[in-house]
Amino acid sequence: MLQSLNHLLKEIKPLDQEAIAAAGRHLDQLTKPPGSLGKLEDTAQQLAGITGETITELGKKAVIVMAGDHGVCEEGISAFPAEVTPQMVLNFLSGGAAVNVLARQAGADVVCVDIGVNSDLEHPQLYSRKVRKGTRNMMRGPAMTEQEALEAIHIGINLVKELVDDGYTLFATGEMGIGNTTASSALLAVLTGTDVAGAVGRGTGIDNDMLRHKQEVIERAIEINNPDVNNPLDVLAKLGGLEIAGLTGVILGAAIYRRPVVIDGFISSAAALVASRISPQSTSYIIASHLSHEQGHARLLEAIGLSPMLRMDMRLGEGTGAVLAFSLIEASVRVMKEMATFASAGVSQAPSEQ
Repeated sequence: MLQSLNHLLKEIKPLDQEAIAAAGRHLDQLTKPPGSLGKLEDTAQQLAGITGETITELGKKAVIVMAGDHGVCEEGISAFPAEVTPQMVLNFLSGGAAVNVLARQAGADVVCVDIGVNSDLEHPQLYSRKVRKGTRNMMRGPAMTEQEALEAIHIGINLVKELVDDGYTLFATGEMGIGNTTASSALLAVLTGTDVAGAVGRGTGIDNDMLRHKQEVIERAIEINNPDVNNPLDVLAKLGGLEIAGLTGVILGAAIYRRPVVIDGFISSAAALVASRISPQSTSYIIASHLSHEQGHARLLEAIGLSPMLRMDMRLGEGTGAVLAFSLIEASVRVMKEMATFASAGVSQAPSEQ
């Protein structure tokens, strides 16, 4: 399975520099001072580099919500019980969660994936891709085997291909899994060298005593598992989650099939960090939607080399921030397609711009 992944990763190519340059020239001919639309212009050029089209045509949009449980919840590290994970999956499927509301506003579809929920779920709209019923307790050993982590990554890659074949052109990452801020904090600490106290946040809203306990659990899990910092797959398998591995695959899949992928908050960014360590080139295909209120998120984005579009003090997850960013990405495309040029509008350019 590792050989298969390495074969797929060879398909990740650098962005199309000619398309980026052509998009830049087009932007400079529009009726505005050069660069005055800031990140909208940056996004338009990034989309051009990803797709190879000067003016990108966006089709269907999807937020892929990966759901999985975490064995480390046995250690009492969350304000919510593990039973919330399957309950929220059913809420996604019935259209009642925050991500459903924001996705409807954005004209996007919610693709809900059971990749590791510790429950037997059935629903006509559920993508059942269960690797196992939750991870093992990382306080007692590896959360996953390397093969399980690889299987989850492949599920994410294959799902992107399936959706691309169905006409989807823009993706967002979302997740659900009680305990997943603990796994994400552990990944951040090991892969970036951040001290555990600086990597761990309050997640679902834990108090000071539980926060200290959460830090101790992560420190102990790192000590017990002794992950190889130079092997991101080893770190992911020992300390991560099935939904995090699945989102790692989604991000790599977007890069393989040359589609932009918008990452959400802390957990999605942990997946993006793993993806960037597996394939540094994949980072070029990622758009960071927002800066989460969760401690450690800024460190994650800095480690990946990304700058967020929005600062909304959000920390819900699910893909909510990523879906909000869809409208900004579409705005960048509309600027390219609909703004007049100086020539077509009969507007004089500054002498230095002619």
